Amino acid sequence: MKIWTAHEKPHAAPRLVREGFSFGALLWGPFWLAAHRLWLLAAALLLLDVLVLVLTRPPASLVLTAGVALLLGFSGRDLLRWSAARQGYLETGVVAAGNEDEARLRLFNARPDLAAHAMLAEAAP
Repeated sequence: MKIWTAHEKPHAAPRLVREGFSFGALLWGPFWLAAHRLWLLAAALLLLDVLVLVLTRPPASLVLTAGVALLLGFSGRDLLRWSAARQGYLETGVVAAGNEDEARLRLFNARPDLAAHAMLAEAAP
């Protein structure tokens, strides 16, 4: 079972953010951040990676780059929650499920009012 946090905002579909380590953030770093629309963080991380490669020699640059990637792997999902909070979403619950679809179904079963918001948000252009 995986753990998901539910985030809701008035008149918007709820968001689910998975807890735990992100291998995508570890392996792809700035591209993973950009794919999740965290543009400033992606640019800052890309700049940091370039600075590390330019200002340090190979053994140190490898260790620093790997350390930053590992840090992003551990904190990537927290950055997604932070971004949702900045957009006005409130963390309203925790759901345990095998995948995101099952988590969404469990959330809607527990909170039918959110299902109506999700259908209205999907129907809007």
